[in-house]
Amino acid sequence: DGWLAQASVNSKKNVFLTFRYDVVLCLLNVMLLILSLQALFATETFAMGINMPARTVLFTSARKFDGKDFRWITSGEYIQMSGRAGRRGMDEKGIVIFMVDEKMSPAVGKQLLKGSADPLNSAFHLTYNMVLNLLRVEEINPEYMLEKSFYQFQHYRAVPGVVEKMGKLEKMYNAIEIPNEESVVTYYKIRQQLAKLGKEIEEFVHKPKYCLPFLQPGRLVKVKNEDVDFGWGVVVNFSKKSNVKASTGDADPLYVVEVLVHCSQESVKNAATEAAKPAATGEKGEMQVVPVMLRLLTSISSVRLYIPKDLRPYDNRQSMLKSIQEVQKRFPDGVPLLDPIDDMGIKDQGLKKIIQKVEAFEHRMYSHPMHSDPRLEAVYSLCEKKALIAGDIKGAKRELKKARTVLQMDELKCRKRVLRRLGFATSSDVIEMKGRVACEISSADELLLTEMVFNGLFNDLTAEQVTALLSVFVFQENANEMPKLTEQLAGPLRQMQECAKRIAKVSAEAKLEVDEETYLDKFRPHLMDVVYTWANGSTFAQICKMTDVFEGSIIRCMRRLEELLRQMCQAAKAIGNTELENKFADGITKIKRDIVFAASLYL
Repeated sequence: DGWLAQASVNSKKNVFLTFRYDVVLCLLNVMLLILSLQALFATETFAMGINMPARTVLFTSARKFDGKDFRWITSGEYIQMSGRAGRRGMDEKGIVIFMVDEKMSPAVGKQLLKGSADPLNSAFHLTYNMVLNLLRVEEINPEYMLEKSFYQFQHYRAVPGVVEKMGKLEKMYNAIEIPNEESVVTYYKIRQQLAKLGKEIEEFVHKPKYCLPFLQPGRLVKVKNEDVDFGWGVVVNFSKKSNVKASTGDADPLYVVEVLVHCSQESVKNAATEAAKPAATGEKGEMQVVPVMLRLLTSISSVRLYIPKDLRPYDNRQSMLKSIQEVQKRFPDGVPLLDPIDDMGIKDQGLKKIIQKVEAFEHRMYSHPMHSDPRLEAVYSLCEKKALIAGDIKGAKRELKKARTVLQMDELKCRKRVLRRLGFATSSDVIEMKGRVACEISSADELLLTEMVFNGLFNDLTAEQVTALLSVFVFQENANEMPKLTEQLAGPLRQMQECAKRIAKVSAEAKLEVDEETYLDKFRPHLMDVVYTWANGSTFAQICKMTDVFEGSIIRCMRRLEELLRQMCQAAKAIGNTELENKFADGITKIKRDIVFAASLYL
C-alpha cells in the first residue's frame, strides 16, 4: 500500500499497477476461501476436470448412477478421485476412506482397487474437410497424415503382441495329434453341418406365427443364451412389446416370454441391480419368473405341467422345480420336443428342404466308421479343440495383416473418388473452386452445403428461410413431434433432400458404406419453424411453446447455427458472392439476440 501511495497519481504505470493490485486481492480472497473450506461435496466430474488436492478423500458409496442404472464405480474413476488425496508440500501422505455400504464380491473389490486406468484410444476418423485441407497444402498429403496418426501408431504397437500370440497358437495346434486325422475331420465336419442345420430349424420354430400358439402356461422350454444356460423352465405368460422392433432387422415385433427358471441365491438377493443367473449344479437356488426374449428359447417341449394360480409364494414356485426334475427322470434320453412339421404344422418348403438335408447328413454320420468307435468322444473333443485353435490362428493372421497395413486407406481412396466425381478435386488431386469452398465449412456436412451453394438453392431464399434451413444441419437430438412446415420452409427442405440423395448415390457408387435413408435421417427439420419464428423477432417464451425440445437444446442449436452461418459467410466470400455473404451475415444478426446469446445465464 505504501509503495503504491508513493507512485504518481497521473502515471499510466500507476493505473496499471492499481488494476493488477485489485486482481491480486481478488485472487487472494478466492484462495483464502478455498483454504477455509473444511469439506467439499462433489461428483467424480469435479475430480476429473479440476486439479484440486485435498488431505482426505471420502467415498460415501461404492455405486454410482450412470443415467440408466446403478453400477459399481470403475477402477479408472477410483484412481482419478482417490488420486486427489494428499496436498503437495503440505501432507506426507493422503488419506482415502472408502465406505462399502453393501456386500461386494472379492472380484469386484480387486478390480476396483488394483484395476488399470481407463485406456486412451484414438478416435481419429476421416472427414472431407480434413482431406480437402490436406490436399490444399503442398508439403503434406492425407496418406502421410494417416500413417503418422496416433490411431495408426496404436495398431503398429500391437504387431509384436499379435505375432507372439500367433506363434503360441501354432505351437498349440501342432502339439495336438489325432489318430486317423483325415477320417476324424470328415466326421467332425458332418456334425458341424448338422449343428448349423439345427440352428436354421430353430429360426423357423422361433417365428411368432409358429411358436406362439404353443407357449401356453405350463409348457416346458429350454432357456439358453451364448454364455448362460438356465436349462428347462416353465412358461408362465408371454407379451408383445409395443412400438419395439426385433433386433434382427425383420418386420416381426419383439415378444417377451415370462419363464419360471431355477436361479442362484445370489442373483435373487441382488435382483434390483443384477441380472438373473442360473443356479449351479447341486445348488439349492430358487425358482424365479424371468422375462426372456423369444430367440433364447432353444427348445420347446411337448410336455405341459400344471402350474399353481399364484406363483408369489415360495413353496408354489419350488414345487415346479420338483415337477421339472421328475419329468427329466421319466425321460432319461431327453425331454420330448415338439416336431416342427407333425406337431407345429409348419408347411414351409424351406423347412422341408432343411429337414431333408438333416436326414442325409444323419445317414452319413451313422454310416461313418468313427460313429461306432469307442474312442469317439475323446477323439472328437481333440478335433474340436484343434478346429477352434485353427479359427483363432486365422483371426490372428487377419489381425496381423490389418495391423501392418495403413488403416482407413481404402476409405481415403473412396472419399477421394467421391470428391472427384462431384467436382471438388481433379483426377490429380488438385482442389477446384468447390473444394476451396468446402474447406471453409467444418461444423456441418461440407459436401452437401457446398452443393447447395453452387446449385443456387440459397439465392431465392430470405435470410430467415436460410437460417431455418441451416438448422437441420446442427440439430442432432431426438424429438417426438415432427413440425408441420409451411411451403416456404418445406420447399427448400425438399430441394436439400434431393441434393442429399444425389450425394448418397455418388458415395454408394464410390463404394463407401453409405445408406441413403440413414444419411437423410442425419438432417433433422424439427426446429425449422422454431428458428424461422425466432429470426422473425418472436420472444423465447413463444418459440418454447412451439416444440417439446428442451430450452437448453434450443439454445445449443442456435449457438451452433451462428457458428455455421459464420463459416457460410467465409464460403460465400471465397467465391466472391457478396449478396450471399450479406444474406448469411443478416441471418446471424437476426438470431443473435436476447437470452439465447447471453454471456452468462447466471447474470
